[in-house]
Amino acid sequence: MSKEKPSLPKGTRDFSPEVVGKRNYIFNTIKRTFRKFGFQPLETPTMENLSVLTGKYGDEGDQLIFKILNSGDYLAKTTVADYELGSKHLLRKISEKALRYDLTVPFARYVVMNRNEITFPFKRYQIQPVWRADRPQRGRYREFYQCDADVVGTKSLLCEAEIVLMIDEVFTSLGITDFTIKINHRKILEGIAEIIGQKGREVDFYVAIDKLDKIGVEGVKKELLTKGIPAEEVAKLHTLLSYTDFGIETINAIPEIIKNQFDNQNTQIGHLEIDKVRNYVETINRVALKNVKIDPTLARGLSYYTGCIFEVKVNNVQMGSISGGGRYDNLTGMFGLPNVSGVGISFGVDRIYDVLEELQLFPESVQTSTQVLLTNFDSLSEAYALPILQQLRAAGIATELYPDQVKLAKQMTYADQKKIPYVLLIGSEEITSGQLKFKNMRTGEQESLPLAEIIKRLAL
Repeated sequence: MSKEKPSLPKGTRDFSPEVVGKRNYIFNTIKRTFRKFGFQPLETPTMENLSVLTGKYGDEGDQLIFKILNSGDYLAKTTVADYELGSKHLLRKISEKALRYDLTVPFARYVVMNRNEITFPFKRYQIQPVWRADRPQRGRYREFYQCDADVVGTKSLLCEAEIVLMIDEVFTSLGITDFTIKINHRKILEGIAEIIGQKGREVDFYVAIDKLDKIGVEGVKKELLTKGIPAEEVAKLHTLLSYTDFGIETINAIPEIIKNQFDNQNTQIGHLEIDKVRNYVETINRVALKNVKIDPTLARGLSYYTGCIFEVKVNNVQMGSISGGGRYDNLTGMFGLPNVSGVGISFGVDRIYDVLEELQLFPESVQTSTQVLLTNFDSLSEAYALPILQQLRAAGIATELYPDQVKLAKQMTYADQKKIPYVLLIGSEEITSGQLKFKNMRTGEQESLPLAEIIKRLAL
C-alpha cells in the first residue's frame, strides 16, 4: 500500500503553540472588552439545518455555504428526475445540514427558540469558527474564527454608539492606531437606489456597490448595467462611486454629494440616525470619534441589514476589512418572531492576527507559556526538585521540570527555544546550601536565592 502524503484542505491551517498564544491574546482582548460592555457568552452548534442558513446571505452567499451530505447512502432516495431538475432541487434530497456561515443567523435562530427564557434587551458575544467555500487568498480562509457581539430587543441608537466605542477600545488595546471605522446607513443607500429607479431592487444595488474595493468604479458600473439598470441611471452614480475623500474628521454630517445629488426622505433618515450615533459617542468618549468617518459607498452585501452599517480597515496595512456589522430590524422574523430589532459587530480574528504580525505589535509575553524551568542533572536533583515544582505551581507560577537527566546545554536550549524566561539550576551545591541558582534567560544574569524569594519575584 502506498503511503499518502499528508495535506490540509485548501483554506485551512494548523496553529502552532506560538500562533495559538498570539490568537488567544486577541481573543482575550476582545472578550475583555465585550464583558466590560455587558455582553454574555454564547455558543451554538457547528452545524445548522440548511434551511436555517439559506436565503439569509443573498444568492452569492448561499453558494458559499458548505453543505453536509446526509449520512449513509445519501443517493438512495434520489431519482433520475431529481438529477434532471438540476443541482438546487437535488441538493434538497441529499443534504439537510450545513456548516455555519456566520454567527449572526445562528444567533437569531437561538433567540427565537429561547425567547421565553431570554431577558431583553439581550446582549451576547460569541467566539467560534465559521466556514465559507470562498477562494482562499491572503487574509481570507475557508475556516476562520469570528468574534461577534450583538444586542437584540431594542432600537436605541445607543447600541450603535457602543459598537463604535467597543471597536475603538479593542483596536487601541491591541496597539493598532491607524485605523478607520467607516459608517453608512442602509436608508441612505435605499434612497440612492430609489433615485436611480431601483426601488424594490435594492439588494442588487447593495451587492454591486459592495464590490467597489475589489473591482473599482468601472467594474461596479458594469455589474449594475448587467443587472438591467439603465446606463443613464448608472451614470448618475459616477461621482458617488469615485468619492474617496471623506472630508470630515468626525461624523458631523453626510458628505455634500449626498445632500446635493441624492436627497430624499430615506437619505435624510439615514443622516439623522448617524448624527444621533455621533452625539452619543461624543458625549461618552469624544476621543473615539477621531477614527470614525462616513463612507457613502459602504454597502456590506448581507441582505439583512436595515440601518447603520459599519466596517473597519487598518490604513497602514494592505488588507480588507477586519471588522464589520450593522443594524438588522427583522432577522428573527425569518424564524417566526417579527419586529425584534438588533445590531451587531463581528471581528475577523485571522485578519487582525495578520495585521498585528505585519506591524509587529504582539507583546513578547504572549509567546510564553512556561515561566520557569527546573533543571534535572541526576536522580538526586530530580528528587529535590519535585516538591519545588509543586510549590511553584501552587503559587500560580507556570513551571516545568525537565523530564530527562541530560547535559545542561540541552536543557538551556530547550528553555531558549520555548522562550521560558527563567531557569532554576539545581545541583549538589544548591541542594546543600538551599540557595537555588535563579537565571534570567533574557539578560543572562543569575543569582543564588532561597525558594521563598524566588516565588516572591515570580509572583509579581
